Amino acid sequence: MSEHVFALDIGTQSVTGVLLKERDSQFEVIDFCSKQHGERAMLDGQIHNVVQVAEIIKQVKNELEKKHGPLHKVCVAAAGRALKTIQAEKTIQIQNRPITSVEEIKHLELSAVQNAQLALINENDESVFTNYHCVGYSVLHYKLDGEIIGSFIDQIGDEATVEIIATFLPKIVVKSLLAALDRANLSMEALTLEPIAAIDVLIPDSMRKLNVALIDIGAGTSDIAITNYGTVTGYSMVPIAGDEITEAISNEYILDFKVAEQAKQKIVMNNQAEVKDILGFEHTITYKDLVPKIMENIKNLANLLANEIRSLNRKAPQAVMLIGGGSLTPQLSEQLAASLQLPENRVGVRGIEAIQHLHQNDILPSGPDFVTPIGIAISAKNNPIHYVSVYVNDTIIRMFEMKQLTVGDCLIQAGIEVNKYYGRPGLAMIVYVNGKEVVLRGKFGEQPKIYLNNSRTNVNSFIKSEDKIVIKKGRDGADPKYSIEDIVGPTPEVSFYLNGEKQTLYSSYMVNDKPVTKDYIVKDKDNIVVNLRRTIQDFLKSDLVNIKYQTKPITITVNNEQINVENSYTKFILNGKSVDLSANIKGNDQLEIIPPKKPTVKTVLDQLNKQYWNKIKVYFHDNLVELKQQQLSIIRNGADLSLDDDIYDGDILTLKEHKFRPFIFQDIFRYVDIDLTSISGDYQLYRNDEASGFHDEIVSGDHLEIK
Repeated sequence: MSEHVFALDIGTQSVTGVLLKERDSQFEVIDFCSKQHGERAMLDGQIHNVVQVAEIIKQVKNELEKKHGPLHKVCVAAAGRALKTIQAEKTIQIQNRPITSVEEIKHLELSAVQNAQLALINENDESVFTNYHCVGYSVLHYKLDGEIIGSFIDQIGDEATVEIIATFLPKIVVKSLLAALDRANLSMEALTLEPIAAIDVLIPDSMRKLNVALIDIGAGTSDIAITNYGTVTGYSMVPIAGDEITEAISNEYILDFKVAEQAKQKIVMNNQAEVKDILGFEHTITYKDLVPKIMENIKNLANLLANEIRSLNRKAPQAVMLIGGGSLTPQLSEQLAASLQLPENRVGVRGIEAIQHLHQNDILPSGPDFVTPIGIAISAKNNPIHYVSVYVNDTIIRMFEMKQLTVGDCLIQAGIEVNKYYGRPGLAMIVYVNGKEVVLRGKFGEQPKIYLNNSRTNVNSFIKSEDKIVIKKGRDGADPKYSIEDIVGPTPEVSFYLNGEKQTLYSSYMVNDKPVTKDYIVKDKDNIVVNLRRTIQDFLKSDLVNIKYQTKPITITVNNEQINVENSYTKFILNGKSVDLSANIKGNDQLEIIPPKKPTVKTVLDQLNKQYWNKIKVYFHDNLVELKQQQLSIIRNGADLSLDDDIYDGDILTLKEHKFRPFIFQDIFRYVDIDLTSISGDYQLYRNDEASGFHDEIVSGDHLEIK
């Protein structure tokens, strides 16, 4: 036998109780009862006078018990207007350390929720955020360096930011609700939230991705809930509703407020109403007469609702659903559509006939008035919200289970700021490499370690009542420890051949003007000079060789003209080509170093293409003899130089040419060993077999004889 489902809608103006029976996945209304509050016992969805509210609950309960027997359990809802939605973000630095796991992203999201809690505390001047239940959050955006991105995993950048929207419920709302039920001798069978109750019965899961605004327009307030991305993304409240319209009718026709309320309902249902004003005169008010007179008030309500929706949703939604008695206000849906710039068919009133799992009968009047109480009954029965108790670091935490709770939810409720449980990063150092500042960061601290019932876990793990959670700070990161090679990377070691012998060119390192090796562990403020040896000059300056070299030729002045003496400087031949000292050496290169030659007078004359001697070669008695006479004089500092005299850089030379004199026969006697005095008798000189004299001219190739 199916039991009755008893639900209470505890509103600002009245308390409505409904009895439903569940049968074959359908609910059928058995009975209902509604009672007005005598005084202002409710304010903005929160019970302000527990005793008075409990008394009205008793009256509703007793009325239903007369027909249907004792009622002990009840389904109730916390008012949506009591919910707080806070948008917040969290940014962390990720230079040189990209996010590599979903766990790190989850920690970042929870830190953003912590920021939402802090914003909630500041907004409401509360001393502790544990006065609120976090009943859920949604991620709006992930941002890398300010740009929206799909995922942080392995992304390179400077800053990672997550934006979230979180929803909170004051604990006092639930506690006062429990206290009122207890005074009425009722126990809470199940709990839900008013907006979620209405959404559950009007918007199926398949429609939750649509951006829809649901407005419950009551007597004193209008509650707004926004769906998007498959969830409820925001809640709000406008402090005017149906009573605003009733007041306008009361003022226009001088009616008592209750009379004006009754007249409003009759006009909506029957298009007219007979009324008697406070002076006793009777009037007939028609729908046609009424609407123009209260249109300003209708537009005002529509504009306030539209502005609040835009503020909550950041734009107009795709559609708007209206429920509650105030939703029947004349022309309200049309004016709201105009204010939101939506087509009129995108704003509509929804009544109990739109509830999918409700068996329709004549017990309840049709229309939007009873959507919320029926929704409370069905939603609280199908998706009840329970309290669970868990221990976080040995402190008991009581949670409002609106969804399957995770370790992360418990850490938030316990006030644990996950980012503060990360190990401290090691201290940074600053060094200078070849004059450029380099910041060496310490190792990052480890993630916090989380245990669920003594087993390692993460923030996504589901929990159950009485679970024990422990979070421990991650290990601190080590201070930086880097060698020079760690900082500058592997440096080249080049093997090549010098004049046929294998050589290796290594890089050199200086720290604070002292030579070190690449394995040197740097210290804060070290001044590091790295010479990546690659050129011929690097090699010659290293301690690998002891080669003296002259990079510039010797420069002298000859007859007031400056010249560079050839071959007076070192030559470098790399792979067969002449190069300078800046040439890079690569692996297996062949380098030849040709030392300079010591220049002499002859070196200079050869370069100038000048002949020091005038020479001829002749034959004397068939022996070849070379004859020469000096035709140039080279003078330095007033002294004559010979061909073999050395020349020095900066020398100033004077070159003088002698007057040309032809060679004559008697010149031969300076080069041959012959004593003319020993010759007796007559003798004759012959040149090329012809008789000649001592002063006859001779030339190269002549054959000379004495007979």
